[in-house]
Amino acid sequence: MNLTCRLKIYLVAVAALFLLPLAAFSGEEKNAGSAEPEATPARSVYENLELFTRVMEIVNEKYVDDINRQKLIYGALQGMMKSLDDYSQFMEPDIYKEMKVETKGEFGGIGIEITLRDGILTIISPIEDTPASRVGLHPGDKIVKIEGESTKDITLMEAVKKLRGKPSEEVTITILRHGERKFLDFTIVRDKIKIESVKETRMLNDEIGYIRLVRFQENTMKEFNEALEELEEAGIKALVLDLRWNPGGLLSSAISVADRFLKEGQLIVETRGRDGEVEMEARATGREVLPNLPMAILINKGSASGSEIVAGALRDNYRAVLVGETSFGKGSVQSVVPLSNDETPPGIRFTTGRYYTAGYRAIQDKGIEPDVIVEMTIEEQGDFFKKKYKALEEIEKKAKEAEVVGDLPEEVELGLPGDEEKEGEEEGGEEVFDPQLQTAVDILKGILIQKKFDQGTGL
Repeated sequence: MNLTCRLKIYLVAVAALFLLPLAAFSGEEKNAGSAEPEATPARSVYENLELFTRVMEIVNEKYVDDINRQKLIYGALQGMMKSLDDYSQFMEPDIYKEMKVETKGEFGGIGIEITLRDGILTIISPIEDTPASRVGLHPGDKIVKIEGESTKDITLMEAVKKLRGKPSEEVTITILRHGERKFLDFTIVRDKIKIESVKETRMLNDEIGYIRLVRFQENTMKEFNEALEELEEAGIKALVLDLRWNPGGLLSSAISVADRFLKEGQLIVETRGRDGEVEMEARATGREVLPNLPMAILINKGSASGSEIVAGALRDNYRAVLVGETSFGKGSVQSVVPLSNDETPPGIRFTTGRYYTAGYRAIQDKGIEPDVIVEMTIEEQGDFFKKKYKALEEIEKKAKEAEVVGDLPEEVELGLPGDEEKEGEEEGGEEVFDPQLQTAVDILKGILIQKKFDQGTGL
């Protein structure tokens, strides 16, 4: 059987897959002898598949070079999925494999979360303490070239494949940044990116705890529960949950984090598909509630997807105060479907819905607006985190050296400074002030004071 015959049989079979559901769910019965309908969606699909077959025949017979038939079909599938939106795509086996790596929390690369916004490859957020954050990449930076090659019409997973690689290898990207008059080139040395979900767990003072959550992945709840237990043992009475620069990750992990603080039955998130139909809703189980713990959540332009879901769920259920800046606005739902049972199959990823918060607010392209806006420029935020982690690394290094010689000095403090010092001011006199965090702390202090008055204990 030649290629054309096999292809025709395949396409007719595909057409049948479209035709059968349409006939089964039309809700109408045809009367015998009734007039033939002018045109139906099923007929249109069949006619276009015939057109596809004809193009394949012509190209196979007449193209100047030998045809890689699989490449041609894969290209057609990529074009079909790309015509839907920026997030939908057909993934060849190696691209599908790269996608599966994302949720494991360890890979070789530069450490950025990317998306396509208006067809342009855009950085959602550099992952903290990775090569990308150390060279100074910012949320909103447009990647226009990778190794000198234009990113025009590139898919997300193609970009991921180009950016990932072996540790110690270099990759050069060209950035278009808002406010800059020329392109910026960054040569970045890839590293082994191992992402810990919980980056910091601290007591900010005797009553207020702090958890910095940088990504939602498979091990998130284990780390998050351990962090909460540590703070509970320290006598926490209020919590700052820092979701700045958190680009999201696994939806299930984000839902589990929100579930930790909500009462049974409260809506966490819902997704709506075609025609606004609710496809999925997640509600709190009530099994792990911390109902009396005042909370503030920090968000910024680098907070996206899962972090927006957590922030929206806790804000709209009147469970937390949001402080910072409007988040990124990544609120579309992508479903991933492998197309065979092979170990590394091809697959498709396509948009099946959009996220809505508990207050029925759409996230996509709008983001989550905080209750208290505290603006910091991207440069200020980047400088803050660079200085902060450099200072923490120095403190931890001194602590380890002290442990080696058996003389851990009392003045070595691994937590953030308390009430008596300006927030973020580290050893050596260099000021690393975080106004967003300080605002959240001030709000929680006020709430705790009010609680004492309500309980009749005064100050």
